[in-house]
Amino acid sequence: MVSVEKFMEDNRQEIIALEKMLTSIPAIAPEGGGDGEAQKAAALENWLKKVGFNDVQRYEAPDSRVSAGVRPSLVATIPGEDDSQRVWVIAHLDVVPVGDLSLWNTNPWEVVEKDGKLFGRGVEDNQQGLCSGVLAALYYIKNNIKPSHTIKLLFAADEENGSEYGMIWLIHNTDLFRKNDLILIPDGGDSLGQTIEIAEKNLIWLKVHVMGKQTHGSRPDSGANACLAACDLSVRLHNLEKIFNKTDDLFEPNYSTFQPTKREKNVDSINIIPGEDTFCMDCRILPCYKLNEVLEQIDKLCREVEKEYGVKIEYSTPQKSESPATEVSAPVAQKLAAAIKKVHNIEPRFVGIGGGTVGAELRREGIDAVVWSSLDDQAHQPNEYCIVDNIIRDAKTLVELFK
Repeated sequence: MVSVEKFMEDNRQEIIALEKMLTSIPAIAPEGGGDGEAQKAAALENWLKKVGFNDVQRYEAPDSRVSAGVRPSLVATIPGEDDSQRVWVIAHLDVVPVGDLSLWNTNPWEVVEKDGKLFGRGVEDNQQGLCSGVLAALYYIKNNIKPSHTIKLLFAADEENGSEYGMIWLIHNTDLFRKNDLILIPDGGDSLGQTIEIAEKNLIWLKVHVMGKQTHGSRPDSGANACLAACDLSVRLHNLEKIFNKTDDLFEPNYSTFQPTKREKNVDSINIIPGEDTFCMDCRILPCYKLNEVLEQIDKLCREVEKEYGVKIEYSTPQKSESPATEVSAPVAQKLAAAIKKVHNIEPRFVGIGGGTVGAELRREGIDAVVWSSLDDQAHQPNEYCIVDNIIRDAKTLVELFK
């Protein structure tokens, strides 16, 4: 039987080719102007079957906004000696849009390999973790080894926009998951592969629509300036950081954040006072606070600004997430920590994160999950890259975890 180290190196070019194939098929949600994951899922399914995965199942969440009419997720299974507790590696198929193309040095949809790095949209988020999981599973397939526990690889849809058509749909429409399963999500980490994420900040995305009365720039007295009210409200919402002001060193930053982000176009001319204005907020809140109490404060501030500026304010929450932590003592956390010590020869550290992963959806169902990989945190950035050695090294760690 080929050693793990030799197998990984022998398959280095195979996994680079997989990265190139996946990157060449944009899988962007309708919210980002894309057509979903159908083409990418089909290509990955064909590739998996070609290299020896005999059990690949497709799960399709209906979505009339995309041409395929569905948002597919895939599950590849390697049966183990014991199926009472399965080991999962969960990656996601979708990627974010490229953003400002002028900031890219290469074509984001065509992988460029340079100095041990692969450049392209999605190569790290989340194809690096996807490829590590595949490579580790291939070690068992190619060497005809039956794992002690069943291995399952999930390639999920819709992670970047809230998982309504991915993990949330899978939880409520299938019986895939068991509460004693060991679940690893390779969708976050650090360059050393040292940090194991066991908790996420609670999340609220706000989309705030302020409605006033449009008028001439010289006659603010005859209108109600929606832009002015929106600016004031965004500052008041930001200042909720001073109200929900507890700290927790598990997270970085160690406090709750309320940040204005996207702003939509209002009027076409400088001399028009806008009657409508729309802005968004990204709020990452420590788990010690319940979202209901935060939303009560948000509603209170909206009513105050309405009264002061003579406007009407409506808001929606495009994303909202609240989840408990996975305990440090949980089997998946301890088994992963042991695998990292053995393969990486470093002492793991447990952390919380501000970003969101599908781990939150699982933890809400009472299913322990951890997030881990070795990466330079290139998610959503121009000139996104992954380091090929990280794919290899993390795959070795997963082989150890599968044991």
